[in-house]
Amino acid sequence: MLGPASALVATLFATACSNNPFPTLPTEPAVPPTVITDTFEGQLTVNGAASHPFVVTRAGSLSATLTAIEPEGAIIGVSLGTWNSGTNSCTLIITNDLAPGGAVLVGTASVAGNFCVRVNDVGKLTATAGYLLTVAHY
Repeated sequence: MLGPASALVATLFATACSNNPFPTLPTEPAVPPTVITDTFEGQLTVNGAASHPFVVTRAGSLSATLTAIEPEGAIIGVSLGTWNSGTNSCTLIITNDLAPGGAVLVGTASVAGNFCVRVNDVGKLTATAGYLLTVAHY
């Protein structure tokens, strides 16, 4: 009768004599990253601007969509950038100064961190405009 130690030695010897010198370890299935969607809405005044910070948890693509604007047909500026929480400011990286409703900005976050989306009047508003932004990122 083999004791527990003898059984362990026999198992190790059998493993050492196999053709595969490296034991196969179980691997986790690749899980695609989850897309995070942030929604921001507000009122943009004539000559006004508004920034909305959001956090990207991993590098990857990101997009900002001017989902809706009222009055319909209004043109505003939409930008993506990096957020500085110390100064509460948005450093613009990608800008569309003539964004109609439905406009999409697409970029890539090379690292996780603090980002922002900004809207501003580019001299086209004659009254306050309501807006809805959708930002998709990882």
